[in-house]
Amino acid sequence: MSLAQLRHWVFDMDGTLTIAVHDFPAIKRALGIPQEDDILSHLAALPSEEAAAKHAWLLEHERELAIASKPAPGAVELVRELAQRGCRLGVLTRNARELAHVTLEAIGIADCFHVDDVLGRDEAAPKPDPDGLLKLARAWDVAPSQMVMVGDYQFDLRCGKAAGTHTVLVNLPDNPWPELTDWHAQDCGAVREWLR
Repeated sequence: MSLAQLRHWVFDMDGTLTIAVHDFPAIKRALGIPQEDDILSHLAALPSEEAAAKHAWLLEHERELAIASKPAPGAVELVRELAQRGCRLGVLTRNARELAHVTLEAIGIADCFHVDDVLGRDEAAPKPDPDGLLKLARAWDVAPSQMVMVGDYQFDLRCGKAAGTHTVLVNLPDNPWPELTDWHAQDCGAVREWLR
């Protein structure tokens, strides 16, 4: 199956649709999280009061980044073209859903996504868990094999593979995860060219 035949597209947000600006080592230092730990997994294991305070700090930090978001090369054009073709579009992010909507507004493509098709860390188990993709597949009434997950990191690709979707890696010059990647593109602009 070619990419052009796929009608159901799910995008990661930060670093895929936007230029990556999260300084994860600095965030971990600010929250007292060991550098080798995953932020969301670490927070999930904390006592509820401490976790709530750290989640609140993280949300405010991410809100500032969301408001200042800049689109990744070719992302706006790819999303607009897919929307014009009548494709169903979703977002699956480890960020908060409300901030995903802020980000989509900031980069000018919020109108391309149905509000319920944007899933954050509170609507689905965080990637690489396939929960979010499977929820979208059920909501859209399609088999995961009819979907594609587009992302810039192994969590996106692992999520797609676990759910049974196609996977596209973007915004990395090389592909460090060939076993997880169906297509590798320099950026979303290159993906758009493949649709023609």
